[in-house]
This record gives sequence, C-alpha cells and structure tokens, in this order.
Amino acid sequence: MNGLWRPRVLGAWRLPAQGPVILAGNHSHNIDGPMLIGTCPRPLHFLVKKEAFVGPLDPFLRAIGQLKVDRASADRTAITAALGVLARGGVLGIFPEGTRGDGEFAQLRAGLAYFAVRSGAPVVPVAVLGSTGEGRLVSALPPLRSRIDIVYGEPFDAGDGSGRRTRGALDAATLRIQERLTAHLAYAKQATGR
Repeated sequence: MNGLWRPRVLGAWRLPAQGPVILAGNHSHNIDGPMLIGTCPRPLHFLVKKEAFVGPLDPFLRAIGQLKVDRASADRTAITAALGVLARGGVLGIFPEGTRGDGEFAQLRAGLAYFAVRSGAPVVPVAVLGSTGEGRLVSALPPLRSRIDIVYGEPFDAGDGSGRRTRGALDAATLRIQERLTAHLAYAKQATGR
C-alpha cells in the first residue's frame, strides 16, 4: 500500500490493542479492503465475497486470513468463521453496507449488528477517504501516489446492554450503528478536509 499510494492513518491508537473488535468501514472503491488490511495495526480478517476467491487470489486470500462469504444467502460457514475470529480475540472487518456504494453508510445490512450483539465485541468505525476520484491512469485503481486517508473512530458497544438478540434488538442496534458510523464519517471528512 505504501509503495503505490500514500496512506495517512489517523487515530489508529483508538483500535484496542487486544481483544475482539469489529472494524466497520465505508466502502466506495475496491481498494478499500486491501488498504485497511495493509495499514491496520492488528491482523484484520474481512468477510470477502466468494467471487473474489478465484485463481491465484484464492490461496492468497486464505493465507492472509480472509473469510469467504456467499452474499446470496445466510452463509453459516462464514458466520461461524467470523464468530470464531472474535472468540479468539481477533479483529473482524465488515463493510456494513454489504457491497461497494457511495461509502456514506446510507443503508446498512443487519450483519454487523448481529456480530456485535452476538459477540459483545466493540465496534470501531473507520473511514477510507480518497480512494475514489478523477484522473486515474488505471480506471480500477486510485491515482498512483495519491493520498488516501484512513481515519479510526472511538470504539462503541452496539447493543443496548440487555444481551437480547431478538429481531427488534438487532434492528435497534443497526440504527445505533448507522448513527455512529455516519457521525464518524462526517468527523473524518472534516478532519481530513475531504
């Protein structure tokens, strides 16, 4: 990441040094996941769409601890693997919108709330800014040597403290998460001038 772009990581000290953590990031470009994996101060295990696990990328993604997920269904194998990362005190990365979009946290899926409430792990918001833009030499990548900002936020608990895992509790947790992620994104934009 440092050879191709100029990542600037702000607030990485907010990521707890140990214990289970869920890193929740915005996702507006295909480089966001690799950028987070390459700059995170702890090993990061993302839920990655199964379509990415093809050819030589398959053994590479497995070797660096990424988790294959079938986004078309409730993939129990992926869910178990993700909960296992948290049970072992690791860092699970999730793009809560489920796919690339405008990166504004406009519509979240319930997966992040499920993992947060089920595991009790704190959620750390992270914003990746500068990965999209004009003037690309290669359309699939940000301009080479451009600055990409990675801004970590304060950890927070998504649950309401009751330990309930009902549909209503997950919906309420999703709303809390969306509010916190949206606020963090606004903070990150202001802090970086983007």
